[in-house]
Amino acid sequence: MKTFLLQLFTWWNGQNLNTRFHTWRHGKRVGEDQFGNVYYEGGIDSEGRTRRWVIFNGYSEASSIPPGWNGWIHHRVDVAPVNEDYKPHAWETSYQQNLTGTPAAYRPKGSLLGAGNRPQVTGDYDAWTPGS
Repeated sequence: MKTFLLQLFTWWNGQNLNTRFHTWRHGKRVGEDQFGNVYYEGGIDSEGRTRRWVIFNGYSEASSIPPGWNGWIHHRVDVAPVNEDYKPHAWETSYQQNLTGTPAAYRPKGSLLGAGNRPQVTGDYDAWTPGS
């Protein structure tokens, strides 16, 4: 019952009833990422390309789409990451979603929420003032 009510009254939490119906009628499941987001394709969009969409696992947060899937969903690549034998380079780091607004967000030294004091001004900068 909770799932039905969430799909009926929210658009930011997973899928709503219209998306569920559209996916049932036209969608072909392509794959799933490590966050549990499920990717579909089917039908033709206004530009003549195959329509692609994602059903988010939880809140609809675009930054939770990993780079490989982001390229696929925006038609940058034709092959979905599940059908590709990609091996990351040694210098690549693993994907981490956007943490802005969370306790794990980056807070530089001297920011209001960060620890430490603001670095001292070196004196080589003069702020602009009107009329000068």
